[in-house]
Amino acid sequence: MNVSIVGSGYVGTTVAACLANLGHDVVNVEIDEDVVETINAGKAPIHEPGLADRIAEHAGSRLRATTEYAAVRETDLTLLCLPTPQSDDGSLELAPMRAGTEMLGEALAETLETEEETHLVVVKSTVLPGTTEDVVGPILEAETGTRIGEGIDLAMNPEFLRMGTAVEDFLEPDKVVIGARSERATTALKALYAPILERKETDLVETDVREAELIKYANNAFLASKVSLVNELGNVAKEYGADAYEVLEAVGLDDRISERFMRSGLGWGGSCFPKDVDALRAGAREQGYEPELLDAVVAVNDAQPRRLVELLADHVDLEGSRIAVLGLAFKPGTDDVRKSRALDVIAHLRTRDATPVAYDPVAIETVRERHPGLEVEYADSAEGALEGADGAVVATDWPEFDDLSFDGMAGRIVVDGRRIDVDEGELEVYEGLTW
Repeated sequence: MNVSIVGSGYVGTTVAACLANLGHDVVNVEIDEDVVETINAGKAPIHEPGLADRIAEHAGSRLRATTEYAAVRETDLTLLCLPTPQSDDGSLELAPMRAGTEMLGEALAETLETEEETHLVVVKSTVLPGTTEDVVGPILEAETGTRIGEGIDLAMNPEFLRMGTAVEDFLEPDKVVIGARSERATTALKALYAPILERKETDLVETDVREAELIKYANNAFLASKVSLVNELGNVAKEYGADAYEVLEAVGLDDRISERFMRSGLGWGGSCFPKDVDALRAGAREQGYEPELLDAVVAVNDAQPRRLVELLADHVDLEGSRIAVLGLAFKPGTDDVRKSRALDVIAHLRTRDATPVAYDPVAIETVRERHPGLEVEYADSAEGALEGADGAVVATDWPEFDDLSFDGMAGRIVVDGRRIDVDEGELEVYEGLTW
C-alpha cells in the first residue's frame, strides 16, 4: 500500500520505518526540515533500538520524508501521528492536531474533487473519546468539502509503543485495535496490518471509534495503577523491613495478577503514562466524575523520588555533599527524559543544598537541550559520577550500572531506586527504596 504519515515524532517515525519494513511505500510528512533531512539521509532522528537500521535500509526506496503535504495525494491512506501535548490543567492541547488536519484537508481537497476514489484518514495519536469524530472529522469535511463516509473515510487506530522496545512492539504486538464505522476503513486497515495479523499471537480488536480512543487510555491507566500499587506495597514492605521483590514475586505467580510490572521502585515517567493518566483525569472531571483512584495513583508515583532522597539523607548530610545520580532517562533503552523521576530526584537534592553529579549513557544531551537551567553537573561515565561522591542514587536501571566499582567514592553509600546488581560488600551502606 501507499501510506502517508503526518508527523514524524517518536510514534510517526517508528511507524513509518516499520511499515516500510513490512513492504509498504511510506512517505513521512513533517514540518521540521532537520527531521526530514535526517530521515532522507538514512538516519534516525531519535534513539530507539532497531529503528536506525530500518531507516537506513529503506530510506530512498520504500521510505522518504517531506515537508510537502501534497505528497498525501499519491497515497491510499494517511495516518495522523501528531503530538497532543499536555496543558497546565492536564488536558490535551489539540492545536497541533487541528493544524495538521487542516493542512491534510487542504492537500486532499484537489484530489477528492477530481477522483472517485476515497481516502482513509486514520487517527493514531492518543486522543480522548470524541476527538476523532468531533474534531478531526469536521475539519476534514470543511477543508475538502466532502462528507465523512463519502470521499473520506475516518478511523481510529491507537498505538501501544513502549520506548526502548517500540520497533518490536509494532512488529510483534499483542493486539491491533481498529476503530471504524465503515467496512471500507476496516478492510483497508486489515490490509495495512496483514503481515502482523498473520501472527497467531496478535489479537485483532474491531470496535467503534470512541471505544478505540478509550482503549489506549484504559490500557495505560491500568498499567500505571498497577505500578503505583506495587510501589505502595513496596513502601509498606520497607516499613516492615521486608523485601518487596520477594513478596511481589510470589504475588505474581497468581495468574489473575501476572508477574509483569511488578518491580517496585522509583515510579513511572516518560511521555505516555503521565500524560495519558492526567488527560483521563481531566476528561473525567469535564464529564462530571471525580477519578479519586487515578488521583491516588499519581500521588503515590509523585512521592517516590522524595522518599528516595529522604532515605539517602538518613545516611548522608546532604547539605554541601556531592551526590552521584546514576541515570537520567525515564527508563533504559531510550534518551527520553520527559517526566523522568531522575529529574525529580535532582530537584529534591538541590532543595537540600546537595550538588548532584549525573551520568546517563544516552540522555545527557537531551537533558542539556530540554532543561538548560537544571542545576546539575554531568559526568562522562558512571565511574566519573561516583568519583569523590559522598553518596549515590540509582534512578535508571541501565544494564551497564550492574557490577559497578565504587572504589572512587568518598562515602560508599548507595540508595537504589531500581534494584541494579551491586556487590554490597564494597559498600558501607546499600539500601533499596522498597527492599
